[in-house]
Amino acid sequence: MPKQPPRAWQRMLSGRRLDLLDPSPLDVEIEDIAHGLARVARWNGQTKGDHAFSVAQHCVLVERLVAEAKPGLARETRLMALLHDAPEYVIGDLISPFKVAIGIDYKALENRLQEAIHLRFGLPAHLPQTLKVLFKKADLMAAYIEATQLAGFEVEVARKLFVVPASGIRVPRLTPLATADAQAQFLDRFKKLAG
Repeated sequence: MPKQPPRAWQRMLSGRRLDLLDPSPLDVEIEDIAHGLARVARWNGQTKGDHAFSVAQHCVLVERLVAEAKPGLARETRLMALLHDAPEYVIGDLISPFKVAIGIDYKALENRLQEAIHLRFGLPAHLPQTLKVLFKKADLMAAYIEATQLAGFEVEVARKLFVVPASGIRVPRLTPLATADAQAQFLDRFKKLAG
């Protein structure tokens, strides 16, 4: 009997079968993304509160920070900011030190998933460098806010690792939401931006 290749697909609640090595935009559904991201904990769950602070909430925060940092951005750009961590709905939120430790080309896998997600929603497959920089800065601002409000980081340590929001940025008070609420918040934001 010939040996079967290892399974590299994930079955989604929508019924889609997403191949992680060769993802198709046709197998991407926003409901699956929202469902998965609302159940993935930021900071490996090491946050204060009755609920984990989810990647879904983090994505909404990053989109808000991008909009405040650069007022007047097109909805398409803000949608890309909202979806910046969308691949984590199937691969999880690996903390940066762990990505380094496992030593595989994790970024290539993440990029293939991101491209399929973008194509599914009519967005450019690849981000221009200017948007990569903008999104990364907002991501690091979000990490600073989350680290100091929820993850127990001292301000001095967080200042060295992340980006302190500029004085013109309104820093929200974060409250980890229940899974269903985080999922609804993410879907609501997606619908407003996707038009």
